[in-house]
Amino acid sequence: MSRPHIMLTAPPRTGKTTVIRRLAELLRAADVPVRGFLSDEVREQGRRVGFMIEEFGGAKAVMAHASWVSGPRVGKYGVNVPAFERIALPAIDRALATKGAVALIDEIGPMELLSPAFLPRCVALFAADVPVVATVHQRSQPALKSRIEAELITVTPHNRDELPRTLGRLLTA
Repeated sequence: MSRPHIMLTAPPRTGKTTVIRRLAELLRAADVPVRGFLSDEVREQGRRVGFMIEEFGGAKAVMAHASWVSGPRVGKYGVNVPAFERIALPAIDRALATKGAVALIDEIGPMELLSPAFLPRCVALFAADVPVVATVHQRSQPALKSRIEAELITVTPHNRDELPRTLGRLLTA
């Protein structure tokens, strides 16, 4: 039986991460193992200054910060690729290895794609018989469509509140 493979896309700050976070809560409440990771903003004095990556139920690390001057950059942020890989790659491996798990990947975007190992891991995850919901940065979407077969859903202010429940029903059916 083929499992759902879904990519959520939207402009920044539309609610992709919120959808993933709420979906994870619904799945865990239904006793479904959740594997993967969340990317969230790091805020100081009310301003976004970076991004954190956190494995569901596991380790977390700052993966990008505006004050970092070394390493690759995406926009105003310096990106710590090794810190990202230390969290994301084992999280994907655990998603592949955990029977009955749903993989939630937040997100596949320019920062994450700086890791040469990340996209091949994502391709393997989407090729496996594992249900996957991933958020995809709008700029990354065209390049991914040729590598990953998945249903594409655009998150909007009109559907973002209902989307976690809709996806939860699909993933637990």
